[in-house]
Amino acid sequence: MNRFAFANCTTVDQALSELKDGAVLKAGGIDLLDLMKEGIVSPPRLVNIRNIGELRGITSGPDGLHIKPLSTLSEISEHSEIRRDYSALADAAGHAATPQVRNMATIGGNITQRPRCWYFRSSDFDCKKKGGSSRECHAHDGENQYHAVMNNGTCASVHPSSTAVPLLAMNARVEIASKRGKRTVKISDFYVAPEKDVINETVLQPDEIITEIFVPKPETGTRSAYQKYGEKESFDWPLADAGVVLVMDGDKCRRASVVLGVAAPTPIRANRAEEALAGATISEATARAAAKAAMQNATPLSQNGYKVQLFQTAIYRTILLAAGQIDRDPSAVG
Repeated sequence: MNRFAFANCTTVDQALSELKDGAVLKAGGIDLLDLMKEGIVSPPRLVNIRNIGELRGITSGPDGLHIKPLSTLSEISEHSEIRRDYSALADAAGHAATPQVRNMATIGGNITQRPRCWYFRSSDFDCKKKGGSSRECHAHDGENQYHAVMNNGTCASVHPSSTAVPLLAMNARVEIASKRGKRTVKISDFYVAPEKDVINETVLQPDEIITEIFVPKPETGTRSAYQKYGEKESFDWPLADAGVVLVMDGDKCRRASVVLGVAAPTPIRANRAEEALAGATISEATARAAAKAAMQNATPLSQNGYKVQLFQTAIYRTILLAAGQIDRDPSAVG
Protein backbone atom coordinates (compact mmCIF):
# COMPACT_ATOMS: atom_id res chain seq x y z
CA MET A 1 0.00 0.00 0.00
CA ASN A 2 1.24 3.49 -0.85
CA ARG A 3 1.88 6.27 1.65
CA PHE A 4 -0.96 8.82 1.80
CA ALA A 5 -2.18 11.91 3.63
CA PHE A 6 -5.44 11.81 5.58
CA ALA A 7 -7.95 14.68 5.68
CA ASN A 8 -10.66 14.31 8.32
CA CYS A 9 -13.71 16.38 7.31
CA THR A 10 -16.85 17.36 9.22
CA THR A 11 -18.76 19.25 6.48
CA VAL A 12 -19.52 18.63 2.82
CA ASP A 13 -17.90 21.93 1.84
CA GLN A 14 -14.72 20.98 3.66
CA ALA A 15 -14.64 17.60 1.90
CA LEU A 16 -15.19 19.21 -1.50
CA SER A 17 -12.29 21.56 -0.89
CA GLU A 18 -10.03 18.55 -0.19
CA LEU A 19 -11.06 16.64 -3.34
CA LYS A 20 -8.21 17.69 -5.60
CA ASP A 21 -4.86 16.48 -6.91
CA GLY A 22 -5.88 12.83 -6.99
CA ALA A 23 -7.54 12.69 -3.55
CA VAL A 24 -10.33 10.14 -3.09
CA LEU A 25 -13.23 9.82 -0.65
CA LYS A 26 -13.28 7.36 2.23
CA ALA A 27 -16.48 6.51 4.07
CA GLY A 28 -16.63 2.93 5.37
CA GLY A 29 -13.55 2.21 3.27
CA ILE A 30 -14.48 -1.44 2.69
CA ASP A 31 -13.76 -1.48 -1.06
CA LEU A 32 -11.24 1.36 -1.13
CA LEU A 33 -8.80 -0.28 1.27
CA ASP A 34 -8.99 -3.53 -0.70
CA LEU A 35 -8.12 -1.65 -3.89
CA MET A 36 -5.20 0.07 -2.19
CA LYS A 37 -3.84 -3.17 -0.72
CA GLU A 38 -4.10 -4.81 -4.13
CA GLY A 39 -2.20 -1.93 -5.72
CA ILE A 40 -5.06 -1.06 -8.08
CA VAL A 41 -5.33 2.53 -6.80
CA SER A 42 -2.69 4.65 -5.05
CA PRO A 43 -4.32 7.91 -3.93
CA PRO A 44 -2.02 10.54 -2.38
CA ARG A 45 -4.77 11.67 0.03
CA LEU A 46 -7.85 10.08 1.60
CA VAL A 47 -10.71 12.45 2.35
CA ASN A 48 -12.55 10.97 5.31
CA ILE A 49 -16.26 11.83 5.22
CA ARG A 50 -17.28 9.39 7.94
CA ASN A 51 -17.83 12.22 10.45
CA ILE A 52 -20.03 14.45 8.29
CA GLY A 53 -23.35 14.50 10.12
CA GLU A 54 -25.34 15.98 7.23
CA LEU A 55 -24.57 12.85 5.18
CA ARG A 56 -26.28 10.56 7.70
CA GLY A 57 -29.92 9.68 8.18
CA ILE A 58 -32.96 8.01 6.62
CA THR A 59 -36.29 9.81 6.19
CA SER A 60 -39.49 8.32 4.80
CA GLY A 61 -41.98 11.02 3.77
CA PRO A 62 -45.07 11.47 1.61
CA ASP A 63 -42.90 11.89 -1.51
CA GLY A 64 -40.73 8.85 -0.87
CA LEU A 65 -37.55 7.68 0.79
CA HIS A 66 -34.56 9.96 1.39
CA ILE A 67 -31.36 8.07 2.25
CA LYS A 68 -28.15 9.89 3.09
CA PRO A 69 -25.05 8.20 1.66
CA LEU A 70 -23.41 7.37 5.02
CA SER A 71 -26.39 5.26 6.06
CA THR A 72 -25.04 1.77 6.64
CA LEU A 73 -26.41 -1.38 5.09
CA SER A 74 -27.44 -2.53 8.57
CA GLU A 75 -29.39 0.67 9.19
CA ILE A 76 -31.19 0.29 5.87
CA SER A 77 -32.00 -3.39 6.34
CA GLU A 78 -33.37 -2.80 9.85
CA HIS A 79 -35.38 0.37 9.10
CA SER A 80 -39.05 -0.46 9.75
CA GLU A 81 -40.50 1.71 6.96
CA ILE A 82 -37.99 0.39 4.41
CA ARG A 83 -38.85 -3.17 5.39
CA ARG A 84 -42.55 -2.39 4.99
CA ASP A 85 -42.65 -0.22 1.85
CA TYR A 86 -39.33 -0.93 0.07
CA SER A 87 -38.82 -4.60 0.90
CA ALA A 88 -36.42 -5.35 -1.96
CA LEU A 89 -34.02 -2.68 -0.76
CA ALA A 90 -34.11 -4.02 2.80
CA ASP A 91 -33.53 -7.55 1.43
CA ALA A 92 -30.55 -6.46 -0.68
CA ALA A 93 -28.93 -4.50 2.15
CA GLY A 94 -29.63 -7.15 4.78
CA HIS A 95 -28.16 -10.05 2.81
CA ALA A 96 -25.01 -8.32 1.55
CA ALA A 97 -21.64 -9.44 2.91
CA THR A 98 -21.44 -10.25 6.64
CA PRO A 99 -22.97 -8.53 9.70
CA GLN A 100 -19.62 -6.97 10.51
CA VAL A 101 -19.26 -5.51 7.02
CA ARG A 102 -22.89 -4.33 6.94
CA ASN A 103 -22.26 -2.37 10.13
CA MET A 104 -19.47 -0.42 8.40
CA ALA A 105 -20.38 -0.39 4.70
CA THR A 106 -22.39 2.61 3.51
CA ILE A 107 -25.04 2.80 0.83
CA GLY A 108 -22.97 5.43 -1.01
CA GLY A 109 -19.98 3.12 -1.06
CA ASN A 110 -22.05 0.10 -1.99
CA ILE A 111 -23.48 1.63 -5.16
CA THR A 112 -20.05 2.92 -6.26
CA GLN A 113 -17.84 -0.09 -5.49
CA ARG A 114 -15.52 -1.34 -8.20
CA PRO A 115 -15.79 -4.70 -10.04
CA ARG A 116 -14.62 -7.88 -8.31
CA CYS A 117 -13.25 -9.44 -11.52
CA TRP A 118 -9.99 -11.22 -10.70
CA TYR A 119 -8.30 -9.88 -13.85
CA PHE A 120 -9.13 -6.32 -12.78
CA ARG A 121 -8.09 -6.95 -9.18
CA SER A 122 -4.79 -8.62 -10.00
CA SER A 123 -1.66 -6.57 -10.72
CA ASP A 124 -0.47 -9.45 -12.94
CA PHE A 125 -2.92 -8.54 -15.72
CA ASP A 126 -2.99 -5.39 -17.85
CA CYS A 127 -6.78 -5.18 -17.77
CA LYS A 128 -8.04 -2.35 -19.96
CA LYS A 129 -10.43 -1.28 -17.19
CA LYS A 130 -7.28 -0.25 -15.28
CA GLY A 131 -5.94 1.57 -18.34
CA GLY A 132 -3.86 -1.41 -19.43
CA SER A 133 -2.71 -2.03 -22.97
CA SER A 134 -4.75 -5.20 -23.48
CA ARG A 135 -7.24 -4.76 -26.32
CA GLU A 136 -9.40 -7.71 -25.32
CA CYS A 137 -11.06 -8.59 -22.04
CA HIS A 138 -8.95 -11.32 -20.39
CA ALA A 139 -12.10 -13.12 -19.25
CA HIS A 140 -13.26 -13.78 -22.80
CA ASP A 141 -10.65 -16.51 -23.29
CA GLY A 142 -9.69 -17.02 -19.66
CA GLU A 143 -11.27 -18.22 -16.42
CA ASN A 144 -14.79 -16.84 -16.78
CA GLN A 145 -17.06 -19.07 -14.73
CA TYR A 146 -18.20 -16.16 -12.54
CA HIS A 147 -18.39 -13.51 -15.24
CA ALA A 148 -21.16 -11.73 -17.15
CA VAL A 149 -23.63 -13.55 -19.38
CA MET A 150 -25.15 -10.39 -20.89
CA ASN A 151 -23.70 -7.19 -22.40
CA ASN A 152 -20.26 -8.77 -22.05
CA GLY A 153 -18.67 -7.91 -25.41
CA THR A 154 -16.30 -5.18 -24.20
CA CYS A 155 -15.89 -6.18 -20.55
CA ALA A 156 -17.17 -9.35 -18.88
CA SER A 157 -17.00 -8.16 -15.25
CA VAL A 158 -20.24 -8.29 -13.26
CA HIS A 159 -21.78 -5.45 -11.32
CA PRO A 160 -20.89 -5.80 -7.62
CA SER A 161 -23.61 -3.75 -5.86
CA SER A 162 -26.63 -5.59 -4.48
CA THR A 163 -28.49 -2.42 -3.42
CA ALA A 164 -28.21 -0.94 -6.93
CA VAL A 165 -30.55 -3.67 -8.18
CA PRO A 166 -33.69 -2.68 -6.21
CA LEU A 167 -32.79 1.01 -6.52
CA LEU A 168 -32.94 0.66 -10.31
CA ALA A 169 -36.19 -1.32 -10.08
CA MET A 170 -37.64 1.47 -7.91
CA ASN A 171 -36.50 4.30 -10.22
CA ALA A 172 -34.25 5.90 -7.61
CA ARG A 173 -32.35 9.14 -8.14
CA VAL A 174 -28.90 10.13 -6.92
CA GLU A 175 -28.10 13.67 -5.75
CA ILE A 176 -24.49 14.69 -6.36
CA ALA A 177 -22.63 17.77 -5.10
CA SER A 178 -19.47 19.56 -6.23
CA LYS A 179 -18.12 23.08 -5.97
CA ARG A 180 -20.16 23.82 -9.10
CA GLY A 181 -23.41 23.04 -7.28
CA LYS A 182 -25.73 20.06 -7.12
CA ARG A 183 -27.16 17.80 -9.81
CA THR A 184 -29.60 14.90 -9.72
CA VAL A 185 -29.11 11.79 -11.85
CA LYS A 186 -31.55 8.96 -12.43
CA ILE A 187 -29.91 5.76 -11.29
CA SER A 188 -30.62 4.36 -14.75
CA ASP A 189 -28.20 7.04 -16.02
CA PHE A 190 -25.79 6.80 -13.07
CA TYR A 191 -24.07 3.64 -14.32
CA VAL A 192 -21.95 3.69 -17.48
CA ALA A 193 -21.65 0.70 -19.81
CA PRO A 194 -18.08 -0.35 -20.74
CA GLU A 195 -18.85 0.39 -24.40
CA LYS A 196 -19.16 4.07 -23.45
CA ASP A 197 -16.37 4.22 -20.86
CA VAL A 198 -14.32 1.13 -20.05
CA ILE A 199 -12.45 2.81 -17.17
CA ASN A 200 -15.29 4.33 -15.11
CA GLU A 201 -18.41 2.52 -13.92
CA THR A 202 -20.43 5.63 -12.97
CA VAL A 203 -20.91 9.26 -14.02
CA LEU A 204 -19.48 10.41 -10.68
CA GLN A 205 -16.57 12.78 -11.25
CA PRO A 206 -13.41 12.88 -9.06
CA ASP A 207 -14.48 16.18 -7.45
CA GLU A 208 -18.06 15.09 -6.63
CA ILE A 209 -19.78 13.61 -3.56
CA ILE A 210 -23.07 11.74 -3.37
CA THR A 211 -25.28 13.66 -0.93
CA GLU A 212 -28.56 11.72 -1.11
CA ILE A 213 -30.35 8.78 -2.68
CA PHE A 214 -34.06 9.31 -3.26
CA VAL A 215 -36.60 6.55 -3.92
CA PRO A 216 -40.09 7.67 -5.03
CA LYS A 217 -43.04 6.58 -2.91
CA PRO A 218 -44.43 3.30 -4.28
CA GLU A 219 -47.91 3.12 -5.77
CA THR A 220 -50.73 1.45 -3.90
CA GLY A 221 -50.49 -2.30 -4.43
CA THR A 222 -46.71 -2.34 -4.87
CA ARG A 223 -44.77 -5.36 -3.64
CA SER A 224 -41.06 -6.04 -4.04
CA ALA A 225 -38.32 -8.56 -3.30
CA TYR A 226 -34.64 -9.27 -3.93
CA GLN A 227 -32.78 -12.59 -3.84
CA LYS A 228 -29.31 -13.75 -4.81
CA TYR A 229 -27.76 -17.15 -5.34
CA GLY A 230 -24.17 -18.29 -4.85
CA GLU A 231 -22.05 -21.35 -4.18
CA LYS A 232 -22.61 -21.12 -0.42
CA GLU A 233 -25.76 -20.42 1.58
CA SER A 234 -23.82 -18.19 3.97
CA PHE A 235 -21.86 -15.12 2.89
CA ASP A 236 -20.81 -15.36 -0.74
CA TRP A 237 -20.59 -13.18 -3.83
CA PRO A 238 -23.69 -13.89 -5.93
CA LEU A 239 -23.62 -15.86 -9.15
CA ALA A 240 -27.13 -14.70 -10.01
CA ASP A 241 -29.57 -12.24 -8.48
CA ALA A 242 -32.85 -10.50 -9.21
CA GLY A 243 -34.77 -7.52 -7.90
CA VAL A 244 -38.50 -7.43 -8.64
CA VAL A 245 -41.10 -4.70 -8.11
CA LEU A 246 -44.72 -5.56 -8.90
CA VAL A 247 -47.68 -3.18 -8.93
CA MET A 248 -50.58 -5.54 -8.21
CA ASP A 249 -54.36 -5.52 -8.56
CA GLY A 250 -55.17 -8.64 -6.57
CA ASP A 251 -53.31 -11.49 -8.26
CA LYS A 252 -52.94 -9.55 -11.51
CA CYS A 253 -49.79 -7.57 -12.24
CA ARG A 254 -50.48 -4.08 -13.57
CA ARG A 255 -46.81 -3.22 -14.04
CA ALA A 256 -43.48 -4.90 -13.26
CA SER A 257 -39.82 -3.96 -12.89
CA VAL A 258 -37.33 -6.82 -13.09
CA VAL A 259 -33.64 -5.96 -12.65
CA LEU A 260 -30.58 -8.21 -12.79
CA GLY A 261 -27.34 -7.27 -11.06
CA VAL A 262 -24.50 -9.73 -11.66
CA ALA A 263 -25.68 -10.64 -15.15
CA ALA A 264 -23.74 -7.78 -16.75
CA PRO A 265 -21.19 -5.04 -16.04
CA THR A 266 -24.06 -2.74 -15.00
CA PRO A 267 -27.43 -3.51 -13.42
CA ILE A 268 -29.92 -4.05 -16.26
CA ARG A 269 -33.68 -4.07 -16.71
CA ALA A 270 -35.11 -7.34 -18.00
CA ASN A 271 -37.56 -5.67 -20.36
CA ARG A 272 -38.90 -8.88 -21.88
CA ALA A 273 -39.68 -10.26 -18.44
CA GLU A 274 -41.50 -7.05 -17.54
CA GLU A 275 -43.57 -7.27 -20.74
CA ALA A 276 -44.46 -10.88 -19.99
CA LEU A 277 -45.72 -9.96 -16.52
CA ALA A 278 -47.68 -6.80 -17.38
CA GLY A 279 -51.39 -7.56 -17.29
CA ALA A 280 -50.83 -11.20 -16.32
CA THR A 281 -52.02 -13.10 -13.29
CA ILE A 282 -48.96 -14.04 -11.28
CA SER A 283 -48.49 -17.79 -11.07
CA GLU A 284 -45.58 -20.20 -11.26
CA ALA A 285 -46.23 -20.60 -14.99
CA THR A 286 -46.18 -16.85 -15.73
CA ALA A 287 -43.15 -16.34 -13.47
CA ARG A 288 -41.22 -19.10 -15.28
CA ALA A 289 -42.22 -17.66 -18.67
CA ALA A 290 -41.01 -14.22 -17.64
CA ALA A 291 -37.73 -15.66 -16.38
CA LYS A 292 -37.17 -17.49 -19.65
CA ALA A 293 -37.94 -14.33 -21.63
CA ALA A 294 -35.45 -12.35 -19.53
CA MET A 295 -32.55 -14.56 -20.63
CA GLN A 296 -33.31 -14.81 -24.35
CA ASN A 297 -30.47 -12.44 -25.24
CA ALA A 298 -27.88 -14.05 -22.94
CA THR A 299 -24.40 -14.55 -24.39
CA PRO A 300 -22.66 -16.92 -21.97
CA LEU A 301 -18.92 -17.44 -22.18
CA SER A 302 -17.06 -20.74 -22.33
CA GLN A 303 -17.39 -21.62 -18.62
CA ASN A 304 -20.48 -19.79 -17.33
CA GLY A 305 -23.39 -21.19 -19.34
CA TYR A 306 -24.86 -22.60 -16.11
CA LYS A 307 -25.63 -19.04 -15.01
CA VAL A 308 -28.39 -18.71 -17.63
CA GLN A 309 -30.48 -21.38 -15.90
CA LEU A 310 -29.50 -20.05 -12.48
CA PHE A 311 -30.73 -16.57 -13.42
CA GLN A 312 -34.02 -18.03 -14.62
CA THR A 313 -34.42 -19.70 -11.22
CA ALA A 314 -33.54 -16.48 -9.38
CA ILE A 315 -35.99 -14.45 -11.46
CA TYR A 316 -39.04 -16.71 -11.23
CA ARG A 317 -38.60 -17.38 -7.52
CA THR A 318 -38.15 -13.69 -6.77
CA ILE A 319 -41.27 -12.83 -8.79
CA LEU A 320 -43.27 -15.29 -6.69
CA LEU A 321 -41.67 -13.95 -3.50
CA ALA A 322 -42.58 -10.38 -4.43
CA ALA A 323 -46.15 -11.48 -5.20
CA GLY A 324 -46.41 -13.05 -1.74
CA GLN A 325 -46.92 -16.56 -3.12
CA ILE A 326 -43.79 -18.15 -1.60
CA ASP A 327 -41.44 -17.43 1.30
CA ARG A 328 -37.83 -16.39 0.81
CA ASP A 329 -35.87 -19.23 -0.76
CA PRO A 330 -33.77 -20.92 1.98
CA SER A 331 -31.10 -21.73 -0.62
CA ALA A 332 -30.58 -18.02 -1.45
CA VAL A 333 -27.32 -16.47 -0.27
CA GLY A 334 -27.17 -14.54 3.01
